[in-house]
Amino acid sequence: MGAGMDDGMGERVGDVRGEALLTIGAFAARARLSAKALRLYDRLGLLAPAHVDEATGYRYYRAGQAERARLVALLRRLDMPLARIAEVVDADGGRAAALLDAYWADVEARLAGQRTLAEYLRGRLTGRDCDVHGKFVVETVDVPEQVVISESRHVLADELPAWIGASLGRLEEAARDCGGVTAAPFVLYHSDVSEESDGPAESCVPVADEAAARAWSEERGRARLTRVRVEPAGRLAYTRITKAQVAYPQILAAFGAVEEWIAARGLTVTGPCREVYFADWEAAGPEDPVCDVAFPVS
Repeated sequence: MGAGMDDGMGERVGDVRGEALLTIGAFAARARLSAKALRLYDRLGLLAPAHVDEATGYRYYRAGQAERARLVALLRRLDMPLARIAEVVDADGGRAAALLDAYWADVEARLAGQRTLAEYLRGRLTGRDCDVHGKFVVETVDVPEQVVISESRHVLADELPAWIGASLGRLEEAARDCGGVTAAPFVLYHSDVSEESDGPAESCVPVADEAAARAWSEERGRARLTRVRVEPAGRLAYTRITKAQVAYPQILAAFGAVEEWIAARGLTVTGPCREVYFADWEAAGPEDPVCDVAFPVS
C-alpha cells in the first residue's frame, strides 16, 4: 500500500485485501466534501474510513462510501442531532425515510411554537400585549357537575409535558374501572408553574361511577397522591389553542388573553385555571386545535 502518500492529497488509489481504496483527498473530491469534514465524521462515529494505515495514520475510503458521506452532510444541514443522523444512515430506505419524517415533524412543531412565542414576546417588548391577546377568541361555556379522579404533583415547567401525558394516561386507564371517561380530561393549576415555581398541578379525568372511583382510590391511589372528588358545575371563560401554542412559555399568551377578557367584562375568577385536552394529542399536527385554556368565572 502507498504508505508514503499524503493523507489528504492525491488521486492515487490504495489497495487492501484486493479492494480498491481512495485516499482521503480523492474521496473528499468525489464526495464533494472537505477532508476536515471527513475527519470530523470519523471522530463522531458517523463515517469511519475503510482502512487506516497503522504506520502513517493515513485514511482510505471505498468509493461506495461517498453516498453515505453526502447523506451525513445533508442531514447535518437540517441541524439533526448526531445520534439521530447515525440512526438514519444506518437504517434501510423505508425506515430511514420514516426516521427523517419523525424528526422533521418535531422540527415543524418546535418552529410553530417558537413563532407563537416570538409574537408573544414582540407584544411584551413593544408594550402591545393587547395585539397578541387580540388574536385569541375568548368565549364562555357552562359545564355540568363532574365526578373526577385526579393525580397531583409539584412540577416545574420543563417537567410538565411529560407528567401531563403520563398522569392522564394512568387516569384514563383507571377510568375503565370507574364507569368510563365521561368528558375531556383537564389539568388544574393550583399555583404558578414555571422554571422556578412548581405548582402544584392536578390532572383530572371525569368518570361515570363515583362509588367505583372511590373504591379504586382507596385500593390504588395513595401512592401517587390520587383522589376522587366532585368538580362543581359552573361557567368557564376559555380560548381554544393549537398544539404548537400549548408549549411553555407561549401558552402564557393564551392565559393572558383570557384573563384580560375576564377583567374587561367585570367577571370574577372563582377557581384555578385549567387546560382542557379535548383532542387526540398524538394524531394532532402543530396547527390543529387540541386544548382549551380556561378560567372558572362568575
